Amino acid sequence: MANEERSEHAEQPNGETAEATANDAVEAAAEPEGAAPAADDPAARIAELEAELEQANSRAEENWNQFLRSRAELENVRRRLERDVEQARKYGLEKLAAELLPVKDSLEMGLQAASEGKGDFQRLVEGTELTLKMLIQVFERFNIKEMDPLGEKFDADKHEAMATQPSDKHMPNTVIDVMQKGYLLNERLLRPAMVIVSRRSDGNGDNGDEGSKA
Repeated sequence: MANEERSEHAEQPNGETAEATANDAVEAAAEPEGAAPAADDPAARIAELEAELEQANSRAEENWNQFLRSRAELENVRRRLERDVEQARKYGLEKLAAELLPVKDSLEMGLQAASEGKGDFQRLVEGTELTLKMLIQVFERFNIKEMDPLGEKFDADKHEAMATQPSDKHMPNTVIDVMQKGYLLNERLLRPAMVIVSRRSDGNGDNGDEGSKA
């Protein structure tokens, strides 16, 4: 009898435990899976959004001001370039012109002396040679080079053939006479040399038309 009572008392707690476990399972099933946490405070969220908007407006204003400054700087650069180009166009030859003034003065003095009969012929020649030397020095300072292609092979890029002449003394297409010298400015053609070019003789002693164009 005592054993039966102990058995009943021992089984009673197990029944209560099973009932509690079942209740917990029902409550757990009643809760939606992955339920979201409670929403933030609306006032705090609004304040946060207003702060972000304030920062965005501040950055936008800073970028706009930077754009205006950059545009103003570019406009100033453009105006300076236009002014520099205009100045270069007007006064780019100022130095060359200043160098040529003494040459003109020398020529005027020589002409005046010749017209007044104040000098002899030899002195006029010496004065003219001095003036030419001054002009050559100006050319050298400004890298203006003279081209005298006599005896050279004809170069269509630097020479302008005014006529051709048959010649047994020169190879065909050789410059045998220079009518007007050419000039280079900083290795760029300033004026082509006007020349007469040789051509092969026909062998009959007929020199042909010396004025024929090349």
